[in-house]
Amino acid sequence: MTRKLLKNTRYFSHETGLPEVRAGHIAIDGDKIVALPETLSGTDFDGFEPIDMADKLVSPGLINSHTHAVLLVLRGTVEDIEGNLVYQYMVPASYLLEPKERAAIARLACAEAIRSGTTTMVDPLRHVADYAPAMIETGMRLWLAESCADAVTTEVGSGKYRFDRDFGETFLTRTRDLIDRFHGSENDRVRVMIAAHAPDNCSPWMLGQLTDLARQHGLRRTVHLSQIISEKEQVESLHGCTSTEYLDRNNFLGDDLLAVHWTFCNESDVARLAETGTWLAHCPSSMSAKGPHPLPMKAILDHKVKIVLGTDNMTEDMFHAMKMGLTLHRGAYQRSVSPTPQQVFNYATLNAARALDHSGIGSIAVGMKADLAMFDLLSPALSPRVSAVSNLVHYGHPGTVTDTMVDGKFLMRDRKLTTIDERAAVLEAQAATDAMWQRFGQEDRGVPLPATDIS
Repeated sequence: MTRKLLKNTRYFSHETGLPEVRAGHIAIDGDKIVALPETLSGTDFDGFEPIDMADKLVSPGLINSHTHAVLLVLRGTVEDIEGNLVYQYMVPASYLLEPKERAAIARLACAEAIRSGTTTMVDPLRHVADYAPAMIETGMRLWLAESCADAVTTEVGSGKYRFDRDFGETFLTRTRDLIDRFHGSENDRVRVMIAAHAPDNCSPWMLGQLTDLARQHGLRRTVHLSQIISEKEQVESLHGCTSTEYLDRNNFLGDDLLAVHWTFCNESDVARLAETGTWLAHCPSSMSAKGPHPLPMKAILDHKVKIVLGTDNMTEDMFHAMKMGLTLHRGAYQRSVSPTPQQVFNYATLNAARALDHSGIGSIAVGMKADLAMFDLLSPALSPRVSAVSNLVHYGHPGTVTDTMVDGKFLMRDRKLTTIDERAAVLEAQAATDAMWQRFGQEDRGVPLPATDIS
C-alpha cells in the first residue's frame, strides 16, 4: 500500500518553531503527509494501511548537512594520528579507492545513517558519480556534489600548492555531469550542490566558475572554511587575508552557502558571515576527536549565525553530532543551559531544511514529505520520560530508532533495513577498506600508517 496511517503516536510538531510533542495520528498518501487527526472515528482513512505506533515517538527525519560517506574508510585510524589529515590521508584515500570500493563504503554509510534516523545526507567529495547510484538505491534523500579545486590536491600533502586550470576543469566537468545525470532525479529525491573544496585550493577563477554554475542551475553551494592550519597559512600567504575575507572578496558568501567548520575564523570573520546570512555547518564530533573543536563559538552564537549539523568523517551518527554540539555550544558560555535541546534538535531538522531551501522536509505537517524517524519510547535510554526532546538530544543513540521512512517508504522497519543487505554491506566495505590501506601502505607517503589490533 502507498497509503499509510500511523496510529496512536506521539510526534514532534513545529507549529511554534520549536519541537513540541503532540498526540494523534499521521496519515500518509504516497510521499506526503495528508492529515494529522487528533482522533479517529467511523470509516476515517479506511483505504489506509493502519500501522500501530503506540509507545513510539515520530520525528522529522534527521538531516546530515555535511558528510563524506566514502571517508568512512578511515574510521578508527586518523582520529589517533597526528599530521595534516585532510591532505595526507583523506585526499589520498579518496583517490586510492576503486569505483566499486567507493560504492561499497558509501552503501555502508547509508546503512549507518538509516539506523540513526537520518533521512537526508549532504555529501560533497570526489568521484561522486562512482558511488551516487549505490546511495540512491538505498532510498535516502541526497544532496550530492563534486568537491572542486584547481590546486592539485594530491600534491598539497607534501607542502606544494600548484594551480592548474586543466586539473580544475576535471572537477567542473564532473559537476556538470552530476547535474545532468542526477539533479531532480527519483521524484526530486536527489539533488546536486555546487562545492568548492576550500579557500586554499580554489583560485578566484575556480570560485567564479562555481558561482556561475550555481546561478545558472539555481543550486545551493558548500565549502570547507577555515578548516585546518595549512589552509589558514596558505590563504594568508597567497592573498594576505583570512579565508572568510578571501571568499568575501570573490562574492562567495551568502545565504545559499553552507560553510563548514570555521575553526580559524576570528570575530570579524564571524560578524561578516552572519551579515551575509552564510550558514555554519558545524561538525562538532569529527572536529573534536583530539579535543573540543576550538571554533569561536561564543561569537557565532552572539552574532546569531544560522547553524546546521553534520557528521563529516568516520561516522553517520547524528545523535553524536547533536550531543557534542550541545556540549560545545553551551561551553561557549561557561557551562550554560543555552542553547536548549529544542534548538539543537532544530539544527538537525528545521534549520537544515531551510539551509537546503527545501520547504517539504524538516518538520511534520500536512503537505510535508513523509521523511520520518520513529523512536522507541520504552527504550531505557529514553526512559523515564519528562521531556522527550531533552532525552533524545542528551541520551538518544541509534539503538533507540525503530523505523526510518523517506517519501513514505520504510528504509528500516522494526529495526530491520529494507533497502540494504546489511551483512553484505559490512563485508563489502571491510574488503574495500582492507584493499585501500594495502595500496596506501605500498606507496611511500612519509606518514604513519594506522595501528591495527584485529585481522
